[in-house]
Amino acid sequence: MTFQPEYPSVRRPVYARRGMVATSQPLAAQAGLSVLQQGGNAVDAAIATAAALTVVEPTSNGIGGDLFALVWAGGELHGLNASGAAPAALSLDTLRERHAGEMPRHGWTPVTVPGAVRGWADLHARFGRLDFAQVLAPAIAYARDGYPLSPVLAANWARATGIYRRLNLPEMAEWFRTFAPDGFTPAPGALWRSEGHARTLEQIAATHGEAFYSGELAGQIDAHARAGGGLLTGADLAGHASEWVTPIHTDLHGHRVYEIPPNGQGIAALIALNVLRGVSLPERRDDPRGLHLQIEAMKRGFHDAHAFVADPRHTPVDVAHLLSGANADAHRAHLGEAAHDPRTRAPSTGGTVYLATADEEGQMVSLIQSNYMGFGSGVVVPGTGIALHNRGHNFHTDPAHPNALAPGKRPYHTIIPGFLGRADGTPVGPFGVMGGFMQPQGHLQVVLNTALYGMHPQQALDAPRWQWLDGTRVEVEHGLGGTLARELTRLGHSVSVQLDPGAFGRGQMIRRDPVTGVLEGGTETRTDGHIAVW
Repeated sequence: MTFQPEYPSVRRPVYARRGMVATSQPLAAQAGLSVLQQGGNAVDAAIATAAALTVVEPTSNGIGGDLFALVWAGGELHGLNASGAAPAALSLDTLRERHAGEMPRHGWTPVTVPGAVRGWADLHARFGRLDFAQVLAPAIAYARDGYPLSPVLAANWARATGIYRRLNLPEMAEWFRTFAPDGFTPAPGALWRSEGHARTLEQIAATHGEAFYSGELAGQIDAHARAGGGLLTGADLAGHASEWVTPIHTDLHGHRVYEIPPNGQGIAALIALNVLRGVSLPERRDDPRGLHLQIEAMKRGFHDAHAFVADPRHTPVDVAHLLSGANADAHRAHLGEAAHDPRTRAPSTGGTVYLATADEEGQMVSLIQSNYMGFGSGVVVPGTGIALHNRGHNFHTDPAHPNALAPGKRPYHTIIPGFLGRADGTPVGPFGVMGGFMQPQGHLQVVLNTALYGMHPQQALDAPRWQWLDGTRVEVEHGLGGTLARELTRLGHSVSVQLDPGAFGRGQMIRRDPVTGVLEGGTETRTDGHIAVW
């Protein structure tokens, strides 16, 4: 069906033929485009954009974070899991000794091995065309020369600064020296630079990432951890490796929706889509019954994800069963005319960047990387600009749970790149919605907007969103309107209107015409989104 929006799209879709880069920060998109124009391919552009984002949007990602990617190349889709594991010294016993069994949000304890740098190197080794140093050059220049902050970036930076000042943890001293130096106030147009960040990226470029895992940078991380009581060691870094994985998928309305398999939570979106495949959704996108069914199906996806998603290297995850028709049927039985409580743990917050790239040869990339919870742990390695993530916070503290904390184990991971194809296996293009546990909910809504309601990429992203929080609590964007909110309340949902658009994730999307090769893209209006084209 063709959707006629009841609200205006803020932007028009963007078209190009030779290349496209869509992400949440304009300067990062331009970095990717410059690499395309130098002869690079979509993977080169994705790495350039990702590296630049660690500089120009450090509020959501960094050199010390994790990465996942889906790459369409050579007529097939490839998946990369570049997430890191818990240090060898981090265990439930350690947690009991240090924090009475509770995982803190900040400081050294929730720091797991960062996988993003290895992810860049592995993507480049398999698919890259240009020299690695050439690909990282734009990010190095932004760090060394400085750049002006964009509006949403500045607001997030100021918010994080306030939070860290209130926490006042000793582990955050270097964070303030790096990201809140004397004389710097995060505001739109304010200039920020980091020579330490530039030097770190130069070492990564010169060694194809090895400096970070077994060289000088690894030594600096190890030394800082030892001095501050951290558990991450040089041996943990040296033992880290990315994993190439087979993407998982489901089919819906002539489309094929791809996600990375666990330890990522993309399977939650696929389970919800499977549940919805067996119900009749209204023809109008903003019908209260249709939104009710979407919310209820998403709860079922989270029910399974929070119960079973873990590191499959430690705990088997029965993906085939979770994506089976029998499982969808069982979940569908929970869908009724009133909201239900799935009795699963409440989602928490996140902080992530997402990017999509495409080139004229048909290669396309969906890439996501994150430090989690904004700047991450608050720990920064002196003189390097390396802000370490806090992914360990997503471990379960119940030893019987599949996602229980254990040394060398990857945690349940929120960041998920998406990719859309057709049921015959041909590609449509990359998409993603970042933002903690909003991500599978955003994937569900963007996929339905596209596959069922016929929206172009910009409409699919602009459409007002909902977000399940816990129990029967749901937040909606003000664009959905009071009438719809009241109807959802009548159906048993505890509805609140959230005025902060950033709470509903930030997405990008590119589609490629299978005949002409023309690229069509949409970018997020809830942030400083930008599409750079050629």
